[in-house]
Amino acid sequence: MISPGLAHLVLPLIVAISIVLMLVRPGGIAEVYWISGGAFLLIALRLVPLKLAGRAVAEGTDVYLFLAGMMLLSELAKEHGVFDWLSAVAVRRANRSCSRLFTLVYGIGTLVTIFMSNDATAVVLTPAILAAVRRARVEPLPYLFVCALIANAASFVLPISNPANLVVFHTGMPPLGQWLLSFAVPSILSIAATYAVTRFLFRRQLRAAIECEVEAHPLMNDGKLVLAGLAGMVLVLLVASSLKQDLGLPTCLAALAITAAVSISTRSNPIKLAGEISWGTLLLVAGLFIMVNAVENMGALRLTQAWLAWVQKLAPAAGALIAGFAVGVGNNLVNNLPLGLIAGGTLQAAHAKGLIAHAVLIGVDLGPNLSVTGSLATLLWLLALRQEKLDVSFWRFLQVGAIAMPVALLLALGAAILVQMLQAS
Repeated sequence: MISPGLAHLVLPLIVAISIVLMLVRPGGIAEVYWISGGAFLLIALRLVPLKLAGRAVAEGTDVYLFLAGMMLLSELAKEHGVFDWLSAVAVRRANRSCSRLFTLVYGIGTLVTIFMSNDATAVVLTPAILAAVRRARVEPLPYLFVCALIANAASFVLPISNPANLVVFHTGMPPLGQWLLSFAVPSILSIAATYAVTRFLFRRQLRAAIECEVEAHPLMNDGKLVLAGLAGMVLVLLVASSLKQDLGLPTCLAALAITAAVSISTRSNPIKLAGEISWGTLLLVAGLFIMVNAVENMGALRLTQAWLAWVQKLAPAAGALIAGFAVGVGNNLVNNLPLGLIAGGTLQAAHAKGLIAHAVLIGVDLGPNLSVTGSLATLLWLLALRQEKLDVSFWRFLQVGAIAMPVALLLALGAAILVQMLQAS
């Protein structure tokens, strides 16, 4: 057993190395193995008691249920051609214009992110868009970047738009009306700014024309049933959010009900669909809950609370800008899920609400647009591209993100400050 003094050195070292290895992925080994391996090592070395680890894993139940439900629905929509239909509609409606196609893809990505979460946009919509633009024989990079950037830029329109929202607010999730009042205008500016910057940066590629016809991809009856189910699920989640209820269980139950209805209608086996879900993602998130909880129990939250207390002593506008940008940049050093867990724990321990909490959430959600290491959604997007024999380097993404993220974040935080001032007056 490691002595208490040595434990204070070894534990954060294991956590830091695990997160770095998750971001770097040496040997192409998936992120889940580095994080779950690090968590297992903490337990094996008795740096984290088994009871404490179990409690930490249990704290993430709402997030696991939400992720499982959304992944199941995403796979269901993929299986029945919903995303292929959406991408084909975008290409055909573009009328041979790459610029119009860019706008249509951006709009589809925005809607998918808002109502199905940013992971659906990154993981499921991206391959469908790539297949469509390949058939159209146009340069795919602008449209692929759209999928990555809008997955974060639109991820705080609704509480269900990003699992990180559940992590940050945890037990203090605002009801839907209050959420929209606080984040609607910042979200609109985030989406608009990201669109404008990305379109400008890819202006040369977007001057080209689509030279070939793309076949129609009609949506079959089972696909229409999936769409109807998705609409019903969104309604259920909006009602749950307005009643200030946890979103994980309603998401999972709705996903199971929709899957059952579609499977009965199409006489298909849902077991195969369940096998397509990335269960490793749930293990990764559980491992992060253990690690962050362990670091918190060592007193790390005292440092973050002290920093938050210093920020809160500043003028409200200055404090919000500093907090938002610090968290936004910090995402790209440790990824937004662990940072979101730490930020959520800090806000809860400090009983911080209002503008400073809103700035932290915007930083957690939008900050990952700086680099490929910023969020789980962007890492999954990168993996989806690699499966299609494409790769976007860290530096290539940074060339776009270094402009798109700060502009959007500044406007979103500015809007949040203005909204708060109007509410206070």
